[in-house]
Amino acid sequence: MQHVTVVRTSVQPPYAAHLRVYEPLAAYPEAERARWQAYAAERGPDAAEAGRPVAAAALEEQRTALAELVGRTPRPLPERESERAFVRALDGVLYVCPWATRLRSWQALEELEGAAPVALVDTALPPASRAAAEADRDRWRAEHPDARPWILTSRWEVPVRWFLPFGEEDRCFVPAGEPGGEPDGAAAAGSPAGGGKGEGPALFYLTPMAQARRRVARAYRALREAVPEGELVRGAEQVGRWLEEFHPRSLVELDYGGLVHLLGPERLSADRSAGELEDGLRALRAGDAAEALRAYEELTVRWRRVLALRYAN
Repeated sequence: MQHVTVVRTSVQPPYAAHLRVYEPLAAYPEAERARWQAYAAERGPDAAEAGRPVAAAALEEQRTALAELVGRTPRPLPERESERAFVRALDGVLYVCPWATRLRSWQALEELEGAAPVALVDTALPPASRAAAEADRDRWRAEHPDARPWILTSRWEVPVRWFLPFGEEDRCFVPAGEPGGEPDGAAAAGSPAGGGKGEGPALFYLTPMAQARRRVARAYRALREAVPEGELVRGAEQVGRWLEEFHPRSLVELDYGGLVHLLGPERLSADRSAGELEDGLRALRAGDAAEALRAYEELTVRWRRVLALRYAN
């Protein structure tokens, strides 16, 4: 296993949210299964606690990336795939969400090239470095045609479509300074590997894959009948296809990540985005299109205001 010196900084995590899938150990080939089991064991008994956010482990991932960037020979993209993961334990079953940092870095590079001016991209990542990274990516994809990331990342907002797999009962809010939190309902439970006491604030949703798929499928059917060309119906299809890539007994998590520092404690405590979307879909299935539209517009406008903060100085 590669050992990386981690730089301890006071820098907060980026303003990004994450949609993660934790697959049970049974989903992995035998060699990987043994490695992940040993990996979780190294991180101690905290992996058996319930209702814990993964904020500490996520910050560890960020610091590891920063350590590579500030080295004598900076590495804008990892040279090899990470052997680390987020780990949760529930009802005696161990669930693993590999970081897959190299794969996600390639995807982030593609997004950067499509969203940023060429001059800015060239300054951050010279064309020769990008060409080498893209060549590595193409070779790797040819060898791993079915590869997919366990983690999706969204900067400055939580896309509304990401709330589709969850219900209000899956919500877990951990105020600042508290080591963990009890979910608002009974469905969510989990813990990070390597988490620490006194973490927070954190806001996350956690639900079984079967429940997530059912919710997305029901939403897709209702939306397709009412607004077949709508943005949310396309989002439901996108999320549904991604979830189908994983083991049916996985866990699905939506983590507000660094956005908790952008929103602040009062807005976090009051945020009920998944429940509001659920109410809107319930109204749509009942034939109340006006109420469904009101709920959707209120939710999207609120998150667009958060997204607009990226232009603030």
